[in-house]
Amino acid sequence: MSGRRAHALALAAVAIGFALGAEKAPKTSEKKPSAPATWYAQLITGGDTPLRVEYFWSKGRKLRSETVVGGYPLLTIVSGEFYYMIDPIQLSGIAVRRSPAALEADRVKPGQRPFGNEGDLMTSKGAEKVRDETLDGRSVQVFRLTDDRGKREIWITNDERRLPLRIDAFDRESGSHVRTDYVDWSGGLDLPDSFFEPEPRVQLEHIEYDEYVKRAAAGPVGPAPVLFRELLHGK
Repeated sequence: MSGRRAHALALAAVAIGFALGAEKAPKTSEKKPSAPATWYAQLITGGDTPLRVEYFWSKGRKLRSETVVGGYPLLTIVSGEFYYMIDPIQLSGIAVRRSPAALEADRVKPGQRPFGNEGDLMTSKGAEKVRDETLDGRSVQVFRLTDDRGKREIWITNDERRLPLRIDAFDRESGSHVRTDYVDWSGGLDLPDSFFEPEPRVQLEHIEYDEYVKRAAAGPVGPAPVLFRELLHGK
């Protein structure tokens, strides 16, 4: 397979608002609705695994991910009712209708970033803080989770954003060690909704959720595996 390098474009933030008024009531002030939060980050994974480079953009609960594995690009888009897996070279892919549980999570957590939440996931499973330190000039907290699978440590920025910067994982069964680094975190980007939709020229097979689960049990479906299980299955 021939490869290409994915390129990221970070744009300046633009605030969009409108004035609100009430009939038969004096105008007191103008309010602007909260625009969906936007994020960008690059993820580099290496160690005892093939090098993988990923690029993430999000707007509210919308997600776009460009992943390069072995020099070959794969595109994942999650937007509204559908989870898209696309081969951008062959211009083909699948659009899977997301589960009711995944759509409910969007409703309940409309402002939560759809990626980069490993810190919350690990602490919910019992990870404990082991130390404070500085990583790449940023104050971070390090959490550790040890279980039957092995040991995982995560470095999280010591602020209200709690951005993951590094994940170090040791798998007990295989003895493999994998390190993941988040770099180039950026927020407040001007990303149009169209950025989170497939190009019109991409040939898509539309699949209902139950049908996808049935077919996936028998073997691979589409050009790529599901990289963000919770955004498709809701768990």
